[in-house]
Amino acid sequence: MKKNKEDIKKVVLAYSGGLDTSIIIPWLKENYNNCEVIAVSGDVGQGTELDGLEEKAIKTGASKLYVLDLKKDYIENYIWPCLKADAKYEDYLLGTSHARPCIAKALADIAKKEGADAICHGCTGKGNDQVRFELTLKAMAPDMTIIAPWREWNIKSRDEEIDYAEAHNIPLKINRETNYSKDKNLWHLSHEGLDLEKPSLEPQYNKPGFLELGVSPEQAPDTPTYVKIHFEKGIPTAVDGKEMGSVELVEYLNKLGGENGIGLLDIVENRLVGMKSRGVYETPGGAILYKAHNVLETITLDKESFHFKEIIAQKMGELVYNGQWFTPLREAISAFTDDLQKTVTGDVTLKLYKGNMINAGVTSPYTLYDEQTASFGEDEDYNQADATGFINLFGLPIAERAKLAKSWPTEE
Repeated sequence: MKKNKEDIKKVVLAYSGGLDTSIIIPWLKENYNNCEVIAVSGDVGQGTELDGLEEKAIKTGASKLYVLDLKKDYIENYIWPCLKADAKYEDYLLGTSHARPCIAKALADIAKKEGADAICHGCTGKGNDQVRFELTLKAMAPDMTIIAPWREWNIKSRDEEIDYAEAHNIPLKINRETNYSKDKNLWHLSHEGLDLEKPSLEPQYNKPGFLELGVSPEQAPDTPTYVKIHFEKGIPTAVDGKEMGSVELVEYLNKLGGENGIGLLDIVENRLVGMKSRGVYETPGGAILYKAHNVLETITLDKESFHFKEIIAQKMGELVYNGQWFTPLREAISAFTDDLQKTVTGDVTLKLYKGNMINAGVTSPYTLYDEQTASFGEDEDYNQADATGFINLFGLPIAERAKLAKSWPTEE
């Protein structure tokens, strides 16, 4: 049951140390009766963004800070299910989308442990993340009060946020000129705002400091890089013959892909809340894994399974993008996908060259490709004369319609 403002004594805040959450701590204390604020940072691979976070949180009014290492959980329980399903949303590989339920579930766990009265997040009222956080919280802590400052305060822009921060002596890592809205984790880095809000303008890929996970294709090496990825039941487990844990594997492929200009996406996407939004995404390792996984499925899945999986991949992508991770349908799609992945084991070699990923070979002990049958040469399995009956039956509706159409009334 939602509590009244005066009844809220302890709030758990999803804290990144970025612009939004940096000003939320003093704002909560000012507007919620000097309530206790417990900051929680979910480490899903933000890297140096977490440096100095505890000191900053305490100085701005938090009673404590939890930093939770969620990287392995994030990859294995959120990213891998999407990879196995080939889930995308309008070509976007869901970098922010599947990080939110991972973080929000951890928030709910801490809130219960701390006996909190409310959970607070810094998502804007225009974005998708507010939905992703809150739908997860409804699933994990349905009776918990949720505070969303962007839907309460009078601040209208990031410039006004900076004004608030400066007035409260809150240190920031950004300034008004380089104020891109960014989200970084193990899987991706997103860029929004400033000149990117004009779809007529090309992103400044070669501008120093814009790209962080890699380089533009023009700046990539003039010689290709080959990489071989091994999958077990749809999950990548080794690169170039070296077995790796999930975190190490993604980090390695991010470096390799980034160096070769892989995984850049510039799109105007359809947000859940109804508006269109332009963003640039860097997903170098993820792009490699999606490509390799798809190539492996071309020889390990039968036609009907492969085609049907393409249909549910779109639905899976929509569910994840829309924040519906903890729903029966998403769980059912993942169960279906897991069953199909039983034979998606093998090796895929890709040639990386200036932003391109070129198939350079695929093998699997469960291959459905029979060179002898598929060959244009002589084979023992296929009688070409059988095709006559097949075509006659397959084309029967077309032939019958053509014959009967001769007697149809003509239109005047």
